[in-house]
Amino acid sequence: MNPKLIFSVPPLVDSFVNHFQRQADLKNIFIFLRMPKNASISPEWQVDLPDAHLSYYRNIFPKIEADHYFNHLLEQIPWQQDDVKVFGNVYAQPRLTSLHSNSLKTYTYSGLTLLPHPMTQELTALLDRIKTVSDHDFNCVLLNLYRDGADSNGWHADNEKELGKHPQIASYSFGASRFFHFKHRKIKEQRLKIELHHGSLLMMEGAMQEHWLHQIPKTKKPMEPRINLTFRKII
Repeated sequence: MNPKLIFSVPPLVDSFVNHFQRQADLKNIFIFLRMPKNASISPEWQVDLPDAHLSYYRNIFPKIEADHYFNHLLEQIPWQQDDVKVFGNVYAQPRLTSLHSNSLKTYTYSGLTLLPHPMTQELTALLDRIKTVSDHDFNCVLLNLYRDGADSNGWHADNEKELGKHPQIASYSFGASRFFHFKHRKIKEQRLKIELHHGSLLMMEGAMQEHWLHQIPKTKKPMEPRINLTFRKII
């Protein structure tokens, strides 16, 4: 039911890590930490829910690589804060976002039409890592920066018409751990709360976006920043 994550760093890669640690230069470490093709990776846990399937890879990255991605994305991504209209009122989104794709012209969600930035080398490397555990064909990534516990994302599903029927979602987390809530649209007793950790990957598959909602709620606890990346395919 809850298979353990299997991850091993080959000796050659480990020597590169030690070298970079000695040189205090992590700028290009992700080049040497790409997942070898023969590596064996299994989810820490996976569960079949009514109308959905979840797989959670808690440590798909070594901590040093997860730290690199967090710091790089925080500093280099062109973050923006958009206004959204809710029940006739306009509010600033309680988080920062950035959309990236090499194949899209525009993407519309929550009443916003976004122009994507190009995919960066790091985002392409993150997409390649997903391919070690999934054969889904993603072509777009939406990044969210939760600056503190006051930043949030209300109940919603990633079910825009541009995603087609039953879109599959790959969701990375970097930085502070936050709780992620799910609830079924019709089966009221079907609710789930999981903690998303630094350097983790959550796969949301099956018909989840049709039958379930999810959210990152606000919290009054002191929170460091968290970056979330949701890879998806726009048709």
